[in-house]
Amino acid sequence: MKTAKRYSATVLTFFVLIPSLFFVYMRLHDGPVEFVPWFTISTGGPFRSGQLLPSPKDWTFLKNREEIEMETLNLGTTKTIWTMVVDGRLFVASGRRQTWYGKYWKQWPQRVEEDDRIILRVDDSLYEQRLVPIKEGEIILPILQESWRKYGRGSEPTSTTRVDDELIWLFEIVDRA
Repeated sequence: MKTAKRYSATVLTFFVLIPSLFFVYMRLHDGPVEFVPWFTISTGGPFRSGQLLPSPKDWTFLKNREEIEMETLNLGTTKTIWTMVVDGRLFVASGRRQTWYGKYWKQWPQRVEEDDRIILRVDDSLYEQRLVPIKEGEIILPILQESWRKYGRGSEPTSTTRVDDELIWLFEIVDRA
């Protein structure tokens, strides 16, 4: 009986206590938590460091940058995002809309209607921005093609079908002013 209790306590600690402590650590962390320098899949707490700067008029300096960090003010969490720059304008996409876990994992796109304010952190610079949904227009295909060029996932897009069918949500990142 003692062995069963000890085993149960060990299993409970491993599967409940340790993940709970890590979750609390993530929420208290300054920005997203990196497991390894090139692979960030977790969320983090609000930004507590960085210098607030005016928004750039042209985001081309991020064209070949792999990742930046975004804080969504309505959730109070941060995440690492992939961005696309087209004609100096900055965009972010949210995919995995067709999966059961994507609907729970990626809550920020669904909450943009409630509060579209975000903060971007690029190195130690903070930019107060807004997310504007992009659902139609000639800019969609160039955004998808830039994402393919930069991140190389799947085949080169030739249509806007995935956006039209809401499998991918696109947002332009614009100045709050």
